[in-house]
Amino acid sequence: MVGTGLLVAVGATASTQARDYGTQAQAFPIIEPDLLATIEARLARLQSSGQIDALNQQFARRVEQSVRRPKPVAGITRATRERSWQFDPAMVVERDIRDQKGNLIAAAGQRVNPLDFVTVRQALVFVDGDDARQMAWATGRWNATDAKIILVAGSPIDEMTNRKRRFYFDQNGVLTERFGIRHTPAVVSQQGKVMQVREHVLARQGAK
Repeated sequence: MVGTGLLVAVGATASTQARDYGTQAQAFPIIEPDLLATIEARLARLQSSGQIDALNQQFARRVEQSVRRPKPVAGITRATRERSWQFDPAMVVERDIRDQKGNLIAAAGQRVNPLDFVTVRQALVFVDGDDARQMAWATGRWNATDAKIILVAGSPIDEMTNRKRRFYFDQNGVLTERFGIRHTPAVVSQQGKVMQVREHVLARQGAK
């Protein structure tokens, strides 16, 4: 009986404490806006104000600038001492390589050297396109048939326009990283079954 009386007392207390305090602040219905409609409305405002055209022009200028003058390869500096080493392009094949007829060219685990099948007839000459001495040295020693001149900085398009020959750019430093080049000018050429890499120090102007 004591337990029943206690439950009754608790229930009575709870009922007396439950009151209606009314509305304390203005209430708003919960509405989830249509995201697509919101985006379309914002685009419409941008279009009417001319901001979209301005953004498109700004984007086009950035793209043109990145093409005309790509981001320089990080960490490449002018050579202050001669360095020379050999790069072995051989690799271990991870899976079987077959030709279009299914004939096995190389088996998985086999060590393959691309220079067994092809000959690199053109030297690869890496230079800083913003360094006039390096550009003069490279273009004076190699024509377009003998070498591909690859810039690590500067504008290949401007150089092509000014010098009337093709230039290349080492995008993201893929080639310099692969060959281990840290300084320019550098020249990569085939010697037998390996590639010879050499970083050159240019004589100072006026030096004999």
